[in-house]
Amino acid sequence: MQRIHFLLSAIALWAALPALSQTQSVSQGPHRMEITVERRIGSVWRAVDPGFIFAKGDHVRFRYKTNFSGYLYVMNQGTGGTYTKLFPREDTGMANKIEAGKEYMVPATDGMFRVEGPPGYDIIYWVVTPIDIGMQSAYKPLPPPPTDLPKMRASLTPRCDDTILRARGECVDTDAGPQAVEDKSKLPENIQPSAGDNSQDLVFMKKQHRSVVSSPVPLAGPVVFEFRLAHK
Repeated sequence: MQRIHFLLSAIALWAALPALSQTQSVSQGPHRMEITVERRIGSVWRAVDPGFIFAKGDHVRFRYKTNFSGYLYVMNQGTGGTYTKLFPREDTGMANKIEAGKEYMVPATDGMFRVEGPPGYDIIYWVVTPIDIGMQSAYKPLPPPPTDLPKMRASLTPRCDDTILRARGECVDTDAGPQAVEDKSKLPENIQPSAGDNSQDLVFMKKQHRSVVSSPVPLAGPVVFEFRLAHK
């Protein structure tokens, strides 16, 4: 596998050829999304708790599935202060249209992300829309992050939950994983218009290593939520 010499803030990209797998459909009902984060151990990929605390150099990827069709965009605001579009991109896959019941990889290639940067939390923004509203052009060159971002990230250090550590043998931070955006005004400039009213109504649950994000009503427009990736 050829390494691409380009850092995505706390995540460096390894990429190869596009890959897409199909699975059974998610149970029908309110609009619902499932996210699984995987860590590579040797040549094997294993699903980990969404709050797992990664080590520098770890390789990660995401599985994503919905019970509705739409479009997906993923951005990363890293601990080192940079802000980057992760998907869609030429080296991570350009086909960002999603279909109900199919499982997708992020990156949508036979590749992976590598954890880098100062310890803390990468904020990975997931923008999901059930309709094509022409957002592709909105995610081009990105504005610089706030000047206080590196200092802010440095003050946040992931910590293991001792109860989970004893039970599973994993170092898990309960503040990590998917969650709602607390303050829309603090979103990166090019994401703010996509944070529709339903973003605040999203419900977050965890089933084993899967994160479930659901809306009590069918989505009529885009929503934004974040995935905090903890690393030391």
